[in-house]
Amino acid sequence: MLRVEDLDGPRARRDFADAALRDLEWLGIEWDGVPSVQSEHLERFESAVETLLDTGQAYACVCTRGDLATAATAPHAGASEPRYPGTCRGRFASRGEAKAASGRDAGVRLVVPPGAVEIDDELLGARSFDVAAEVGDFLVARRGGGASYQLAVAVDDAAEGVTEVVRGDDLLPSAARQWHVQRALGLRHPRWAHLPLVLDAAGGRLAKRSDSLSLEALRARGADPRSIVGWAAETAGVARPGRATAAEITPVFRLDRVPRAPVTVTDALVDHLTRPVSA
Repeated sequence: MLRVEDLDGPRARRDFADAALRDLEWLGIEWDGVPSVQSEHLERFESAVETLLDTGQAYACVCTRGDLATAATAPHAGASEPRYPGTCRGRFASRGEAKAASGRDAGVRLVVPPGAVEIDDELLGARSFDVAAEVGDFLVARRGGGASYQLAVAVDDAAEGVTEVVRGDDLLPSAARQWHVQRALGLRHPRWAHLPLVLDAAGGRLAKRSDSLSLEALRARGADPRSIVGWAAETAGVARPGRATAAEITPVFRLDRVPRAPVTVTDALVDHLTRPVSA
């Protein structure tokens, strides 16, 4: 299945989603049915937030980023954000009361119980995360309205029957937060597998800002999609050199053969992938 996750405000433009669909089609990666679009079923998320509030597993929060920056001590070792100190926990009975008392729109934070949870990753093995100690109660609904990423993907995965989540290892800490959302809502935990990242020549994460290495840019330079699929397959442990289609690779792909180290895209590799080839 294919899901378009478009809840990230102005960064979730429709033309970006359309470009992603064109990239997948060009690579020969197919999906079943009509793509699921998160913004078309917002009621799922609001229902989940109300359930968490009604059961006392979440609470209204009016803290701004400025408030958090002022209140924060040093982030937990290895954390990318300060720990929420619980300022609004137990303070308001509802989002409406929070807004009336503060004059601010209220977000909603999940009550995170203390203690570590273990994520049994298919590729990395068992990893332990203490979300309460590392980030504290985290947002499941934003102050400006709308579900957070952590809630939206957990709810959608359950509603759409997702059983396996395979993604980059920079999102491994998110699995622990989603585990807490799933626990609070009584949802089944999927199997997780977090893959090593693809890096640029400077060692940074290959991201959307790397326009010169985007699939659209490679396509414009004349790259053969079979060369890109073949390279991806080889780096993932599939012993199939040269060009290949996604349909050819899928039956022989094995997760346990994927290397644990990140993969670097060099200028020489880009030149190789965009080199004209005969049909």
